[in-house]
Amino acid sequence: MNAIRHAIECSRAALGQEAEIQALRKGYASLTRREREVMALVVSGFLNKQVGDELGTSEITVKTHRGKVMRKMKAGSLADLVRMAARLSLPLAPRQ
Repeated sequence: MNAIRHAIECSRAALGQEAEIQALRKGYASLTRREREVMALVVSGFLNKQVGDELGTSEITVKTHRGKVMRKMKAGSLADLVRMAARLSLPLAPRQ
């Protein structure tokens, strides 16, 4: 009986993790191309000004895209967004 209980608990945990990953994938799929670019640079440690320079846009525009990324991904903080990117195995942007 203990083995069966343990197997059920493991199965529930695995299903919960898969549901979380699916929610992250859905959020990431809702991002525009530019929002994905901004996300990749932000989670790689670039500052808003650096992201703007890299993408050829203003810092204000970057802040707007970053805010949309945070809302769509349902991230409460930059640290949350970085963890989400890691769970999705997203590549980091190279530092120059």
